[in-house]
Amino acid sequence: MEPIYTELATRIGLGQSERIAGLFRLIANNTEAKLLLALPGTAHEIANVLNLPEPEVGLMLQGLFVKGVVFPSTKSGVTKYKMCRDLVQFHDASILWPDAPREFLDLWQDFMEEEWPDVARNFNKIFPRPFTRVIPVGVSIEAKTHVLAFEDVREIIEKANVISVTKCTCRLTARKCDRTLEACLQINRGAEYNIARGTGRQLTKDEALGIVRKAEEDGLIHVVMNKQNVDQFICNCCPCCCQTMPVLIKHNISVIEPSRFAARIDPELCTGCGICLDRCYFGAIAVSEDDTTCVDTSKCMGCGLCQVTCPAEAISMVETRGADFVPEKLFN
Repeated sequence: MEPIYTELATRIGLGQSERIAGLFRLIANNTEAKLLLALPGTAHEIANVLNLPEPEVGLMLQGLFVKGVVFPSTKSGVTKYKMCRDLVQFHDASILWPDAPREFLDLWQDFMEEEWPDVARNFNKIFPRPFTRVIPVGVSIEAKTHVLAFEDVREIIEKANVISVTKCTCRLTARKCDRTLEACLQINRGAEYNIARGTGRQLTKDEALGIVRKAEEDGLIHVVMNKQNVDQFICNCCPCCCQTMPVLIKHNISVIEPSRFAARIDPELCTGCGICLDRCYFGAIAVSEDDTTCVDTSKCMGCGLCQVTCPAEAISMVETRGADFVPEKLFN
């Protein structure tokens, strides 16, 4: 692999990965790679560094913005450009590159299968909390439970100024299921970014709520950034393709935190139909020796998918963690 692409991989902490270097090689030619390494800066500053005409640099920056490796920020009328800051940003943005060849998407999936579990394990050791958390589906919580605004998917949508939807980057590359592809919602700044790139479709609040309802029917789990201010995304994750769910389910790597709630089954109402066992991806629901269906709260992620389809309405969601469980900001 050419050293310049290894250097780009090093910029996001993965200089040892030939696959990540290969992804940069597929997305940027040699001149574009030099531009990425010259960031951050304005188009004028980068033109001086590379000794290229500013209009040419501007076109390259726009192209790399669409590809998902350059991010503009305008303050006081001056636009500065930055390279993707980390693996997650590189993954989520570049996979939505409209002209991404199948080779590029397949190489991403190869990385996720072969290298991501070990990278996730290292992330788990380095960072004090996971980056993301589950929020419950739109189900009825017991009256005594206080559902806060930042864990109510409907209220998050109602309060948003701008909403967009993109294809799920994980299902786009993994292709392990036929669940809804256009399912990742972006809120406010995240929505503005994807709309500007042409990778996101702007939604009304009713359209966004419709996507949420369809996601719940499909058995998808709502995931947001692990902080109280939900202003970036609402992912709707499956257990087989998602960045976080498979490494949690298969490898027990805590790259995602549960919601503040857990399922509880009323034995008087439960008919033992078994639907909830199939809906729980985390092995939190089991049938005991006396044929009672019960929940292991230590495994329950508090997503509420089991409650949505319970025909006997025997499942309720109860608060098991205090309001301060969700941090005000990431890594506070």
